[in-house]
Amino acid sequence: MAVGSNHGNGLFFRTLTEVQAQHIHAASSRILEETGMVIHHLEAVELLRQAGAYVEGENHVYFPAWLLEQALRTAPSRVTMYDRMGRPAMYLEGSNTYFGTGSDTLNFLDPFSGERRSWRTEDVAAATRVCDALPNIDFVMSMGLLSDVEKRMINREQYAIMIQNTTKPQVVISEDGDTLRDIIEMAAVAVGGKERLRQKPLLMSYTEPTSPLQHPAESIDKLLVAAEYGMPTNFACGGMAGASVPTTVGGALVQANAEALSGLVIHQLKRPGAPFIYGYGNSPMDMRTMQAVYGTPEAILFQGGLVDLAHFYNLPCWGYAGCCNAKVCDEQAVMESTMFTLMGALQGCNIMHDVFYMEFGLTGSLELLLISNEAIGRARRIQRGIDTDPAHLAVEAIQRVGPGGNFLGDEHTAQYFRENWQPDLSDFNNYENWTLNGSQTMAERAREKLKYLMEHHHPEPVPAEVKEQIERILKAASARLG
Repeated sequence: MAVGSNHGNGLFFRTLTEVQAQHIHAASSRILEETGMVIHHLEAVELLRQAGAYVEGENHVYFPAWLLEQALRTAPSRVTMYDRMGRPAMYLEGSNTYFGTGSDTLNFLDPFSGERRSWRTEDVAAATRVCDALPNIDFVMSMGLLSDVEKRMINREQYAIMIQNTTKPQVVISEDGDTLRDIIEMAAVAVGGKERLRQKPLLMSYTEPTSPLQHPAESIDKLLVAAEYGMPTNFACGGMAGASVPTTVGGALVQANAEALSGLVIHQLKRPGAPFIYGYGNSPMDMRTMQAVYGTPEAILFQGGLVDLAHFYNLPCWGYAGCCNAKVCDEQAVMESTMFTLMGALQGCNIMHDVFYMEFGLTGSLELLLISNEAIGRARRIQRGIDTDPAHLAVEAIQRVGPGGNFLGDEHTAQYFRENWQPDLSDFNNYENWTLNGSQTMAERAREKLKYLMEHHHPEPVPAEVKEQIERILKAASARLG
């Protein structure tokens, strides 16, 4: 797990200038002051009213600029996520970058049969164990929407699977505040209580409001529950450019930024200083197909803009990586997912999800997950940059070898060649040796490794008493839901 992942002396890609960031901030502030937000949550509206916002009618709220500035002052600039064992796993600050899967795909692309089918409980458990084994997957989401449990229990059951099949941090989906409370209860029993969980958060709540310029009751409820328990959360609208947000990248940034900042204000009014992860998504709409698409140049520029705004506000940020529009794990899948991954790393997005998404997020591919794990490793090596200390500049070695010599036998090569990045799946053999090894494609090698991991990797189990308490929480929730 790359706890210290950062850019070091490496490359950094900036999308917005400081002046452009100021212009977008000013435009978003105008939207909040002059157009406002419709908020379908009584407690949130009352919090805003008491704080000095103007409320028109029952729930049309206008945000004064000073209220936004107050929220930006109280929100923490860094958030640390921990694993199930209480060890620091992700430092969400600056340009540190971390990667994880997505949630709730409808379809599972079975890596061994090639069948596109619904997710079952055993599929999510196996996929979670694979994530636990992969060194460049830093956190886990549920990946698949369970087809074999009662619909109102899906999010709770998914979390029970995740926490028992990985020690890594989790980003969780919940349909409402009650679901999130049950998920927090399960996390608390696994780490030693709610105060311990507050001190060393294992999970982050992924909260998705609905664009344009409105917040559903369920989204606000989850936001307030996360603030109450001190759990990290984001408030990430998922815009479709040309449909729910403007078609231009700049216009989409202005609206999404306004929506995210309005959530931040509500969150900080509930509990000043509660951990908040800034970010949102935007998928350009292909007007030929009316399909929202991943990984286009505009989507990558949009993400770069949100990362630069997060740095402008000094907030940790949330984004996307490793996802694509392809239907199978082919050249398009690898091209789109790798470009999104590399650019997210170079942009310095702190926590990126949806690695393994295919078909616009409808299908998940474990083959793509393993290939993306290697792509992330390549990106992280680029991020580290070039060492220019005397040992790495190698003046003495160059002098020893001299004109016409070679470095194969020199001690400098023996000392440092292992620092070079090495692949896990890519084949670096010549054609003859590749043929002798079976002429496997990258996808075939990924499937072979998947089979090995599924058979041999066993995450640290939760104690039996924790397992029993998780089962009691699930049974109690099921009884409440009838």
